[in-house]
Amino acid sequence: MENLSTQTEPQVTIIAVPRERFSCTRESLESIYEHTKIPFKLVYVDGNSPKPIRAYLQEKAAEKGFKLLRTDYYLSPNQARNLGLAEVDTKYLVFIDNDVVVTPGWLTELIKCAEETDATVVGPLMCQERPLHEIVHCAGGESHIWVDKTGRRRFREKMCLQGKKVSDVREKLHRQETELAEFHCVLVRCSIFDKIGFLDEAMLNTKEHLDFCMLVRQAGEKVYFEPNCIVTYVPGPPLEFGDLHYYMLRWSDAWQLASLHRLQEKWNLAEDEYFKSKYKKVGWRRYGTIIVPLVLRLTWGMGSDILARIIGKIDHVFINRFLTTRHARQQRKLHQSMSTNP
Repeated sequence: MENLSTQTEPQVTIIAVPRERFSCTRESLESIYEHTKIPFKLVYVDGNSPKPIRAYLQEKAAEKGFKLLRTDYYLSPNQARNLGLAEVDTKYLVFIDNDVVVTPGWLTELIKCAEETDATVVGPLMCQERPLHEIVHCAGGESHIWVDKTGRRRFREKMCLQGKKVSDVREKLHRQETELAEFHCVLVRCSIFDKIGFLDEAMLNTKEHLDFCMLVRQAGEKVYFEPNCIVTYVPGPPLEFGDLHYYMLRWSDAWQLASLHRLQEKWNLAEDEYFKSKYKKVGWRRYGTIIVPLVLRLTWGMGSDILARIIGKIDHVFINRFLTTRHARQQRKLHQSMSTNP
């Protein structure tokens, strides 16, 4: 394999997209430029970030020369990824969320794995939360359909080693073929899109990585796990006001239910315990990261299950429904405008 550090032409385009908030944008982007020593192109998809983030991205795009795609409306993850994908002309791309912090050599290791194994998709050792690079989020996993004794097609999903300390498992990890890589950060050989088309935008906010990996493997291609690439995604409650609207839309009831229904229908899956358990948990992110902290503030730290349930009900029935309905109406107007003014 040609020495990546001596290449002058980029083999890879990094596509950065919003995940659930905007306040980690600076830390994430600056880690990419600090820790990436091989040539790359960057397409940054800015889906209606607040003014300070928009200004920062415009400044950085002018300074670094990357392509900045800005929309004045919020984007679902696959919608954002497809906007970036349309700009790619390199052999590989990396989808990376705007709350991911990378480590030295991260991109080199992903490309090395793809070149040496002929993998189409390569996922890193994905860590979670702070302190950075210490707790495993995903080290490969399972994503496949199996048929039970009654003939029902059922879904199997498992992420390996989630919650384990990296220091406890690092020496046991090795490069291997897997079934699952997450969109937090993933390298993709671009030729796969000639076989499977663009990403499914009906998968609005969850399980889209599982759908993608199954399509890749259905096409006869390989997914690999590469532990020598370590990155961390930094989830967080929407602590800044500019994050709140997008966070609530991103994890809305309507988007989650639509995504689950799409997965079930697309792969002809039984509505079994897997899906029923997901339905019961709809809205859990908003409840845990917005409603519970709000109740603690309102009750001076004492908390109240009754008050939390009342606010949660108001959110489900009124606030969340209003946000998703308004966004859907905006999207319909946008599509109508594009169809009449091609």
